[in-house]
Amino acid sequence: MRPSRNLPLIQAFSAVLKARRLELGMTQEDLAGAIELDRPYITMLEAGRKQPTLSVLWRIAAGLQFSAGELATRVDEQLALARRLRPTSQPGQERGN
Repeated sequence: MRPSRNLPLIQAFSAVLKARRLELGMTQEDLAGAIELDRPYITMLEAGRKQPTLSVLWRIAAGLQFSAGELATRVDEQLALARRLRPTSQPGQERGN
């Protein structure tokens, strides 16, 4: 399977994961233990270097005291915020230059 090319989505997920973990006062080790994953995997998720499978996504949501739907909503909100904050191209600027 090829990695996702949707970098903004990956970054939004990573930001929500870390923010919620910190909001709950959890370390990466705490979260990893609660959902039976390795701490380095949590680190890679938060850095956007890994993406969870669907079953792991449900475990992460539960560990963050969210339903999968609540987690998806937070990621959607973060994605929308990032899009609003993204600088727009100035007239005369072309992509890739």
